[in-house]
Amino acid sequence: MPDPSGIALDVCNASFRTPHGTALIRPLSLSLAAGQRMAIVGPNGAGKSTLLRLLAGLLVPSSGHILLNRQRLQDIAPLARARKVAILGQADHADARLRVHDYVALGCLPLRQTHAAAQLQDVVTEVLALCNLTALAPRSLGSLSGGERQRAHLARALAQRPQLLLLDEPTNHLDPRATADLLSLVRGLGITVVAVLHNLPLVPPWADQVAVLKAGALVRFEPPELALNPVTVHQVFAMHSYYLPHPHTAQPMLVLDTKPPEPALGSALQHRNSFFNHYEESTP
Repeated sequence: MPDPSGIALDVCNASFRTPHGTALIRPLSLSLAAGQRMAIVGPNGAGKSTLLRLLAGLLVPSSGHILLNRQRLQDIAPLARARKVAILGQADHADARLRVHDYVALGCLPLRQTHAAAQLQDVVTEVLALCNLTALAPRSLGSLSGGERQRAHLARALAQRPQLLLLDEPTNHLDPRATADLLSLVRGLGITVVAVLHNLPLVPPWADQVAVLKAGALVRFEPPELALNPVTVHQVFAMHSYYLPHPHTAQPMLVLDTKPPEPALGSALQHRNSFFNHYEESTP
């Protein structure tokens, strides 16, 4: 199981430039309390994956610094960092012949100096159960569906028992149910999580804070209802956005459109009421 204590994250005026001087991340600052979830959003090329790699320690800031529980990330030895931070990247591929159990066990490598063999096996058993993979443990990775394979990648990361989990577009290529299941699983971990997400409507119910990037610059860093306001969404994504109440819970749902409604159709409230007047739920 991951360490439930979480880890506080502070990015202090950090930037990143390529060796040729191209600014991929312009100086930015943000803070995330232990146990909070942050979504990083922005159009293609905004610097989302670069920022995530900085938070993982895979890249060193060109200026500024990143603190994990008030300790500079650059000062933490790689092995010690692997016991605190786990990253699930876009290009995480493994030999399709590997058994799920053996693949997940690879996540325990940073723990070998601090845990006995029996303890490591307990960790693998726990994360397999947490990710609903126990029955699939003897199977090969190549025999899994896309959603099952992504849960195996997540289980390997959780086998590090991280306090900070970094996810780079974890729901890519997943169907709606697999997406919902994975985000629900991550939400329930109780640790600090940072995820790059492309699907904006997924962000408000999942994230505590949202970092909106555009061309490497931090446009907003606030809770979802403030960061993903109509002005910012239009400025960054060239999309129109609306919040509609869920028909059962009244929780706001983010809806996107490429063009605003015709003024003659009425006010925003009338549009919302019209939506619910025509809403019908089908029961299986």
